[in-house]
Parts: sequence; structure tokens; C-alpha cells
Amino acid sequence: MRVVIAEDSVLLAAGLELILGAKGIEVAAVVTDAPGLLAAVAEHVPDVVIADIRLPPSFRDEGIRAALQLRQERPGLPVLVLSQYIEKAYARELLTHGSASIGYLLKDRVSRVGEFVDALRRVAAGGTAMDPEVITQLLAGPGGHAVDALTPREREVLTLMAQGLSNAELGKRLFITDNAVQKHIGNIFAKLELPVADGGHRRVLAVLSYLDSVAG
Repeated sequence: MRVVIAEDSVLLAAGLELILGAKGIEVAAVVTDAPGLLAAVAEHVPDVVIADIRLPPSFRDEGIRAALQLRQERPGLPVLVLSQYIEKAYARELLTHGSASIGYLLKDRVSRVGEFVDALRRVAAGGTAMDPEVITQLLAGPGGHAVDALTPREREVLTLMAQGLSNAELGKRLFITDNAVQKHIGNIFAKLELPVADGGHRRVLAVLSYLDSVAG
């Protein structure tokens, strides 16, 4: 796997290089701004891009804008964006520009090396990876009356679903059988009045879309 990183923090960029290198993942280039990211992707044609949402010079939305531009120019390009804080508007915008190969993680997640690398591989393979903290905030949002109807276990399952975990991964994480996972998912979709989708990333997007609408 070849990765291009856009991150202006020297320490975080160096940490990412070390983590990925130790996992056998090649870092083709590290850049610090949006123009550099666009140029590096054109030159190296990476398997996945890691980009900070906020890049120089304004540190507002240069990173997410560059990521969206890359997704438009190269449909399906796997992109994992990193953010210091939860910014639901950016998460929503990113998700509306494609239904696969998308990730949104808080920078603190990088220190949990196993989880971070798993998320990166999931995105590179065409899946979706959303930070648990983003999902938690959406679940806690006002107006989520249908979400309030979920049991504590169903909320756990919903949170893990939105992170992009498969049924098998859900079962292992919660120490429950595959049949139990399917039953919980069926109950969740019924209570949220969501269509049951085949692909993992499609069901993630359906759940996120619903949660975003009720969380405002």
C-alpha cells in the first residue's frame, strides 16, 4: 500500500511515517499544504491519502477541499481525513461526495496504532471508517427520538456499525454470536425505519445520514 500524507504538524507527520513504515505501508510523500497534496497525488498515484482537514495558509478547510477535489478528479480514491476536533459539517460533506473509501478520524486516534491502521486499511479496501467520538456526539444530539428507542446494546451495535465494522468484527468486539449481531441490526434498522443495505459502507452511510438528520 502506498500513502500520501498531507499534514503540517512535523511531529504528527513523522509519527505517521514511523507507524506506517513499521506496518509495511509505504509513505510515498509527505506534504504540508493543499497544492502540495494535489501535486503529490498526481505524481505518486497513491492507494490512499491521509489529509488534515485544516492546512496552511488559513488553517480553515484547505485539506478537506483538496480531498474533495481529488475525489472528483479521481472517483473512488480512498481518503482518510484527520481532525483535531469533531466537525460534523465536514464529515457530512465528505460523505456526500462518495459512498466508499472514506474515513474521518480524530488525531488522537493515531496513538491507538492498531485501530488507526485497521481503519486505514478498511478505507483503502473500499470501506468506511468513522471516529467513535463523532458517532457518540451524533447519538447524543437533540431530537433523536427514534434513536432514544434503541436499547443500550443496540446503541453499541449502531456505534460500531457506523465505524465501518463488519458483522464478524461486531461479534468479536461485543463477544456475541453472528445471529445475535444480525438480530440487533435488524431491530436497529426497523426502529430507525432504514432500508437494509447489502454493502457495509452503504449501511454505514444510511445510519450516518439518519443520525445527522436527527442530531441537527
